Amino acid sequence: MVNYIRREHMKHNYTFLVEEIRIQISLNKAAVSELVNLPGIGPSIAQRIVEYREINGEFKKLEDVKKVKGIGDKLFIKILPYIKLY
Repeated sequence: MVNYIRREHMKHNYTFLVEEIRIQISLNKAAVSELVNLPGIGPSIAQRIVEYREINGEFKKLEDVKKVKGIGDKLFIKILPYIKLY
């Protein structure tokens, strides 16, 4: 996923786009050590995500992560751009 975060103007009216590359982490494959890189996710919530996945199977849709204790609507919106299923 690439977001264009700003335009840069140069001499002679050339314009180029500065790209921001956003890495997405798989909810169904990531280890605790990867999940803690998500904004607002610490070691305990990351561990709960892994445990939930082990008990209930893979997440079927991104919104299912809200079933994990400690992840509500606000945190879900915060991590949404950075998560994927696979």
